[in-house]
Amino acid sequence: MENPILQTVELGLHWPTIDPFLFCAHHNDAYPAGNELQGPDESLDGREIGMDFVGADGWRMYHGDVVPGFPQHPHRGFETVTYVRTGYADHSDSLGATARFGQGDVQWLTAGAGIVHAEMFPLRNKTEANPLELFQIWLNLPGADKMVDPYFTMIWANDIPRVRSTDASGRSTEVLVLAGSYGEITPPTPPPNSWAARLVSDVAIWHLHLDAGTSLDLPAAESEDTVRTIYVFDGAGIQIAGVDLPAGTGSVVRSDLAITLESSGGAECLVLQGRPIGEPVARQGPFVMNDEQGLRQTFEDYRRTGFGGWPWPVNGPVHPAESGRFARFPDGHIEHAPG
Repeated sequence: MENPILQTVELGLHWPTIDPFLFCAHHNDAYPAGNELQGPDESLDGREIGMDFVGADGWRMYHGDVVPGFPQHPHRGFETVTYVRTGYADHSDSLGATARFGQGDVQWLTAGAGIVHAEMFPLRNKTEANPLELFQIWLNLPGADKMVDPYFTMIWANDIPRVRSTDASGRSTEVLVLAGSYGEITPPTPPPNSWAARLVSDVAIWHLHLDAGTSLDLPAAESEDTVRTIYVFDGAGIQIAGVDLPAGTGSVVRSDLAITLESSGGAECLVLQGRPIGEPVARQGPFVMNDEQGLRQTFEDYRRTGFGGWPWPVNGPVHPAESGRFARFPDGHIEHAPG
């Protein structure tokens, strides 16, 4: 078989991505036990509070000063897809929506014309460690959809399809289908104005698990110009066509070929794929438009309107420690995570 690997990069906190994806952050923090305020029950001395990304002792406060996370900040012109594998995230936004999600849940938020939101990481357990692992993916919007109304979506872990295979020795592989069909398996519908909602986009987000000594087949993509990237984020790595890809590696692979992933020691991978939008990108901080004029207008609009204002009494709201996983939508209806 010809070598399907086109490009390989090393991974860190922020992963390089290719159109239509703008950004992928892998947050993996070994938080200690929490205190009464759901912050770390340890001294914060020596940390640059408000900008703590160093990872001292294996965890970060990010922009939080009591609870780790990202207090209120604006977005326009793209979407955030937040997949919390371990731990919890508390969401609040300028639409009036709130949520606590985690343990495999996905929040999909179309910023569109503008939204302000906070993402905080409550440390609910006061007697044991509070590990957190999440992925936040930024998916671009085409110019025609950058000013659509914001849209808030929750995809609970129980609703995410899983394709699991177990061999005679009890070794298994699993594909969690967060977005984009995997064979005949179709995940919940993405937001209506998402690039992923268009069949021609061929967007997919898959989480792959391989036990040691197993292999997993990825089908060819629907379109020959689809870009597919495999990120090996944990485990002992994988092999593709005899080429080793260790953990901490991201590889762009040919999407027009069905490929087999093998892992002698076990691995966890994230796959991002999609057809490029193919438009100019002008980006500054939390705003992504098509040109500099669009960015200038965005800053002016935000100064003038605050994208609807901030309806919460604090910049980084967290829910009571005893709260379970739930979502309160902009229209006021409430969902609780099943299971």
